[in-house]
Amino acid sequence: MSFSRREFMQVLAVASATGMALNHRDVLAAAPGAGERLYNVPKFGNVSFLHFTDCHAQLTPIHFREPSVNLGVAEAVGRPPHIVGEKLLKQFGIKPGSAQAHAFSYLDFSQAAKTYGKVGGFAHLATLIKQMKASRPNALLLDGGDTWQGSATSLWTNGQDMVDACKLLGVNMMTSHWEHTFGAKRVQEIVEKDLKGNMEFLAQNIKTTDFEDMVFKPYAMREMNGVQVAVIGQAFPYTPIANPRYMVPDWTFGIQDEHMQKMVDEARGKGAQVVVVLSHNGMDVDIKMAARVRGIDAILGGHTHDGMPAPFVVKNAGGQTLVTNAGSNSKFLGVLDFDVRAGRVQGFQYKLLPIFSNLLPADTAMQAHIDKVRAPYKTKLEEKLAVTEDLLYRRGNFNGSWDQVICDALMQNKGADMAFSPGVRWGTSLLPGDTITYERMMDQMALTYPATTLNTFTGEQIKTILEDVADNIFNPDPYYQQGGDMVRVGGMQYTVTPNAAMGQRINNMTLKGKPIEADKTYKVAGWASVQEGAQGEPIWDVVSGYLRDKKVIKGVQINTPRIIGMDGNPGLVAMK
Repeated sequence: MSFSRREFMQVLAVASATGMALNHRDVLAAAPGAGERLYNVPKFGNVSFLHFTDCHAQLTPIHFREPSVNLGVAEAVGRPPHIVGEKLLKQFGIKPGSAQAHAFSYLDFSQAAKTYGKVGGFAHLATLIKQMKASRPNALLLDGGDTWQGSATSLWTNGQDMVDACKLLGVNMMTSHWEHTFGAKRVQEIVEKDLKGNMEFLAQNIKTTDFEDMVFKPYAMREMNGVQVAVIGQAFPYTPIANPRYMVPDWTFGIQDEHMQKMVDEARGKGAQVVVVLSHNGMDVDIKMAARVRGIDAILGGHTHDGMPAPFVVKNAGGQTLVTNAGSNSKFLGVLDFDVRAGRVQGFQYKLLPIFSNLLPADTAMQAHIDKVRAPYKTKLEEKLAVTEDLLYRRGNFNGSWDQVICDALMQNKGADMAFSPGVRWGTSLLPGDTITYERMMDQMALTYPATTLNTFTGEQIKTILEDVADNIFNPDPYYQQGGDMVRVGGMQYTVTPNAAMGQRINNMTLKGKPIEADKTYKVAGWASVQEGAQGEPIWDVVSGYLRDKKVIKGVQINTPRIIGMDGNPGLVAMK
């Protein structure tokens, strides 16, 4: 397909429709007609896809702060998604202070969150999907993965609450990542029993370790308004590295460009006029894949939690490919329309819609399901642990206030010199004055390997750990970036030079103002070890005890490194 600059700018304009000012009459009370204006997306063309990803089991409306630090290196400097704050608004033509500005940026977060209310929630997502399907009755609903994990109820029900919610939502196809942390046996049980006849579980890059047989269907084909379309699944390539290998011992993952090309060609050979990849690669990896594999019309991406108002267009040997990413935490719904004529895509329209729960009524059936699955746990979920006077958030390359609370709790509980907490990107935000309930705490740590640990490391080992993680994030080749953000560090300070060579990014490590010595040992607390057999008190017991003792969380000092060599990088704003 071919897109002129004029066409692309028109798409940007559509994707960045004028938002509402903070004092606009439509905010807060959801004045009559407000939702209709924000969610008025006239149908375009004859092939449509609806896409959400990385909801991390958030069934109810929440707050979620976008990052103020999302650094791009090498070719990714200044390229979406590595643009934050005012520069992001300018890039996509979004009006400052608008609803869109709140959805896509961290700017004035606490005030804007109070103004516009919470986002997401499956009952509100269901309403929006039905609204979009009213004019697109044959649209395919695609789930990009990281759906079954991330909340207390998903953990306690072994993912069943989310599986049932997605069936009720009408998901047609999905791919995966954190789903696999429930274990291969549980995943296969769900696919064979719950999803059979309801939705396709797609992954062209998951094979058996012995004979390299496909574990799941690589793609699925459907006819839409007389047009054959194919959706190819791409699971997170580094699942056995980023998460415990013992949970998927008999499966291999990987990017597998060559096999992806084979699947694209096979689908085209079967008559597919539109080929879409439902990906959990992360946006930088998707952009590189789009340049290497021909014949893909669009990659509907996830994993890196980037809410992209407009697609990034990648040229390749077969033409051009749209690359999108639909944010996280049930916060957005992507709507992609294609105009397909004469056997090929002639044009497209894309819109990433923020889900404001104040502007979308709750779907009755979905709300009933949510109430039912939460009922047995209601008392525990609503337990009040503490009150926060600070904004608590997680997302960002280096640290967040929620991460700092976790690290502080670990150091106090373990009597450690420092603490490491994984740089995961899921976890809801709390506003100043909010009560920290057991549920909101669990949003930060609801995984299946929660054991806390206390290890003795030398200064040299600490540097090696940090260098390995830094290379995982800042390697100039996105195919060597394995997802997530920098490990969160409590207790120690350091400098980081993202553009430096591997092994040379982390320097000036200190503890209480004194240099960390290479051959000296230090006590390091942590949690979520990917090694099998880790023993220790679950992280939620450690943090809940800390919060109950504190009663009030205030003055959190976020321990962030000094960043070197990134002046002027549009993915960096002074952290707040």
